[in-house]
Parts: sequence; C-alpha cells; structure tokens
Amino acid sequence: MAVFLAVLLARLPARWVLSAAGHDMRCESVEGSLWDGSCTGATVSGTALGNLTWRLHPGRLLRGQLAAHVTARRANASARADVALGPNGTLVARNVAIDLPLESQLLPALPPYITGTAHAELERIEVTRGGVVRELQGRITVLHLIDSSGQVTPLGSFAVTFPGGTGAPVGRLRDLGGPLALEGTLRLTDQPGYDLHARVAARADAVPSLINALQFLGTPDAAGRRPFALSGTY
Repeated sequence: MAVFLAVLLARLPARWVLSAAGHDMRCESVEGSLWDGSCTGATVSGTALGNLTWRLHPGRLLRGQLAAHVTARRANASARADVALGPNGTLVARNVAIDLPLESQLLPALPPYITGTAHAELERIEVTRGGVVRELQGRITVLHLIDSSGQVTPLGSFAVTFPGGTGAPVGRLRDLGGPLALEGTLRLTDQPGYDLHARVAARADAVPSLINALQFLGTPDAAGRRPFALSGTY
C-alpha cells in the first residue's frame, strides 16, 4: 500500500491538484505532475499571470510545508521565487526576483495614468493568509515613473529598501535621480495597507507641471522640500 501511494503521488496529474485549488486560479492548459509541472495562461482572481512552472521540494512536506521553486512569465513581466506555504496559511518567499511594467492589468490598484517599470530583489517576504506582510527584506525599485493624468510629467526613478527584522516592515524611500527629489519612509500596515511619509522637491530639470503640482503640498522648508504623505490599502 505504501508503494502504491508513493507512485500515485509521484504521478498525480497537476490538473487534478489545480482543479481542487478552487475557483480563484485557472489555467488554459496544465502539464506535468504535482511535483514538476506547468500552467499555461494562468489567472488568479481574474488577474492574468501568464505561464507558471513549479518544482516541489518533497522533503519540506515532512516539516508541514508545501514548498516549491516557482517561475512566472507574461509578455514583458517575469518573476521567480522559492516559496513555502505553512499549515496556518502563511506564505514565505525567498530569493524573489520580479520585473514588470507598472500597468493596471497586473496591479489593479494602480491608477491607469501612472506608468513605468518595477524591479524587486527580496531576500525574504512573509505574508499571512489575510494578505498582511509580516516581514520584508530586500529592495524594490521603480524606474522612469511618469504621471499622465494631465500633461505628461516625468517623475524619475525611486527605490525603497527594507532591512527585515521583527515589527511592521518599514522601508527607506529615496529617489535615484531625476526631476523629483524624494526622501522618506514606507511602512506596511495590518489593514493590509501602507503609510508613506516623505519630503519632496523639484530639481532644476523638472517640467513646469511638476513644479506647479508641488506648490499645493504646503510651505517648503529651508532646503526647499515639501511634506508629502500617502496612505491606503491593497
């Protein structure tokens, strides 16, 4: 009987497992097994993820974790990570690398007039079943950010670095050059959500629309920087 179960698990078709995962995840086609498989045309809760591949780590099952190396590719977006799902629903991902365009199809909460590209290199991220980020270590960069809500307004490139550790994740936010000088913090909250607090200023190469927009943020300090705050949920 033990040999039979081992062979059954080794050859268990991936499409059976994904069918049992619920209605949130769908694939146009599924190949391979539970241990080593692929999902073409994957969508999760209506968001298109592209093509997924995975390779499970069987030894982690003995510790009560479903762990795998996962990759995803969709047009000009890609992601890879070593992920582990614990019995309490907490997801831990390590060695995370993500490249994607900033577009509402991939990030529904993003306003359609904001464009650019994003790159993330994360040593570790821990997310609860409810979507709360409990731990985050790594760096996220946003490149060539543009606001097209009125006139086309280049904003520049920015990075946020999270040191990791206990407590609510708080990252140091700064610009990487460009027309908008920025320095501040980004704190992830339990809603789940975020709180951003920064001071900003227009550089000499800023377009007039950016300079005019910053004037609504309040009185500048001695260095010409103005306070900027933003919060929300995701």
